[in-house]
Amino acid sequence: MEGEIHVHNRAHVISKHWITPNFLIQNFIHSYHGKLSRSRCKLTTIFSVTNQMQTLLNPSHFFNFPKLPTSRNSNSPHSCFQWRPLLCPPLTFPGNFSLKCFSSDEFPVDESFLENFGPKDKETEDEARKRNWVERGWAPWEEVFTPEADFARKSLNEGEEVPLQTPEAIEAFKMLSPKYRKQKMEEMGLTEDDYYRTQCEIKGEIPEPLETTWTRPLVLQVVPPRDWPPRGWNVDRKELEFIRAAHKLQAVRVDLDRLEKDVRTVTEDLCLDRYKMFLKQYKEWVAANKDRLEEESYKYDQDYHPGRRKRGKDYKEGMYELPFYYPGQICEGKVTTLHLYQGAFVDIGGVYDGWVPIKGNDWYWIRHHIKVGMPVIVEILAKRDPYRFRFPIEMRFVHPNIDHLIFNRFDYPPIFHRDEDSNPDEVRRDCGRPPIPRKDPGIKPEDEALLSNHPYVDKLWQIHVAEQMILDDLELNPDKYRDKKLSELSDEEDFDEENNIEHTKVRYKNSLLPKKILKTSVKELDLEAAFSERQVHNKLRQEAQDRGEEYKITKLRRNIEMDEYDLMHWRRSFEEREALIRDISCRQALGLPLEEPGRYVDATYFGKDQYDPSNPLYRYDYWGEPKNSEKSKQERMTDAHNKSIVGKGVVWYEMSYEDAIKERMEREARSKVAKEDDIDQDEDDEDDDDEEFDFSILRDSVDEFSAQPHVNGTESSRMLDEGMFED
Repeated sequence: MEGEIHVHNRAHVISKHWITPNFLIQNFIHSYHGKLSRSRCKLTTIFSVTNQMQTLLNPSHFFNFPKLPTSRNSNSPHSCFQWRPLLCPPLTFPGNFSLKCFSSDEFPVDESFLENFGPKDKETEDEARKRNWVERGWAPWEEVFTPEADFARKSLNEGEEVPLQTPEAIEAFKMLSPKYRKQKMEEMGLTEDDYYRTQCEIKGEIPEPLETTWTRPLVLQVVPPRDWPPRGWNVDRKELEFIRAAHKLQAVRVDLDRLEKDVRTVTEDLCLDRYKMFLKQYKEWVAANKDRLEEESYKYDQDYHPGRRKRGKDYKEGMYELPFYYPGQICEGKVTTLHLYQGAFVDIGGVYDGWVPIKGNDWYWIRHHIKVGMPVIVEILAKRDPYRFRFPIEMRFVHPNIDHLIFNRFDYPPIFHRDEDSNPDEVRRDCGRPPIPRKDPGIKPEDEALLSNHPYVDKLWQIHVAEQMILDDLELNPDKYRDKKLSELSDEEDFDEENNIEHTKVRYKNSLLPKKILKTSVKELDLEAAFSERQVHNKLRQEAQDRGEEYKITKLRRNIEMDEYDLMHWRRSFEEREALIRDISCRQALGLPLEEPGRYVDATYFGKDQYDPSNPLYRYDYWGEPKNSEKSKQERMTDAHNKSIVGKGVVWYEMSYEDAIKERMEREARSKVAKEDDIDQDEDDEDDDDEEFDFSILRDSVDEFSAQPHVNGTESSRMLDEGMFED
């Protein structure tokens, strides 16, 4: 296969040199000039507290639990447990007085009592702390205390100093002095750095290092990226076709048995022409865009974060830009940063560090296997837009393989929220995230009325009124416009399009009314056409008067133009409606959703008492439902019905309000029929058993509710002072 290298076993997983042409054949572990600054890893921790809690109170006995049977197993965890007294002051009692707190039949105390209610010390403190971390998501690091810090922690008990007794504590106290510490370092023959390095060694259980087993050879392909060239960059068409022919070779099947036999380490006869062509075009792109990308990085990424683009002093010549990489590429790199909430960052020789997503508690299992500065082999899983996504290159570890130790996955990769983002739904759609759920408005666009009011019609009407006002002024004051062409008229003052609307007030009778003045520029008017139209209408009016007829203008030129705009708008709206109905029909026929999945949800999704701006309940001047609305009437009747049931207390009838009203109406109808037909009272007694129920408890309050007083527009429940509120 073209440009392919096979590595057979783990011993030489990757050849020391990356197999690429001239500049690409280089050592993949980048040697950094300058010494890596030593940083003391502050690891959060596991440490055991073996000291028993001091007993704060040691009062004398007020009462004791009964003695346990002596036959109890002495090896049980509770055999050495001594019950502490509960309250303090000592009391004296007569000799024949025996104190009993409870009788045995009320609260039996037997062997199972302590097993159920005694202290549980089955798991050690270390185990409990580990379980607490794993369950509650605390910092999953192993905290390492220097002897000084360990002494400082253990020597203080709730703010009270404890005298030093053990020689270790005394020695640790002495080590707090820099002079004594320096003397000790010289005695041990350690430098300051070596001494602190020994202090920070992990003292817990260190698991065995992971061994990555290979089921088949690790295949490294030197293939141009499929997304070359970048958007907006034009390359030679023939060269591009030649480069993309390399992807067709990836579809060729390879027999694994033959592959293991035909492993080659000789790289001289490899056909890398297509890859060299890509490298030539890639270098041209880098030379043209390197400065622009650095400027954009300074513009958009002003705050430091792990995985940010390297620029300034961090940038080195020959670092690979984003188009060089592609998903599926195997790279060798070096771990540069470990972040508790984001993951590991690996330097693979590019301007961006690769991101291996690892979340919170997974570090508890991974912390021993991934260290800063260790060489690793990684596979690129995704390449993303650096403007939107925080970490453009997502990867996973191939060696050491820790996939089986990652349990908490990121739902979505972290993104940047920019100031230019005006539409959050568009941002979420671009990032592959579900839309923000909204309450379904229940509006069907296919049922809405067609639009027929073109937005330009308002402007046309304004121009039309201005033209007619100037022509009226021309007829009243002809001397003002003598020796002037209407097309050459100019504005008396500079026309400001931003402030073309003026809001004032005008007095009408005894009140001030708001007045809006729309300023229109003469340059927008077609006065010549309007003047000729006025002359034609004046001539026709004069002819009609001579004939003794009344002349009526139905529509002016501008009115016809407005109607044409409105008709055009209606026609466009009608075509959109047809296209929408056609689209809905096709979607229903194919079983596709009619709107974006997850965009609209049912109102029950948000639960009760959620703020809804469309609900009048949240309006600042809301005083309750109108008292005569159907909704409030139903609520009052339901309320009265419920109060009548609870208030009487005679019977609790398990029937809904609607059923009760229906029953009452049926009963009234039957009684009317009975009166009209003069049926005997005996026949009335033979009706259904349902009528045995005393419905008077329903009728009383339902008939009385109309006389109840109104409060804030709604009728309240019964009140004693009837004249207190007026309707």
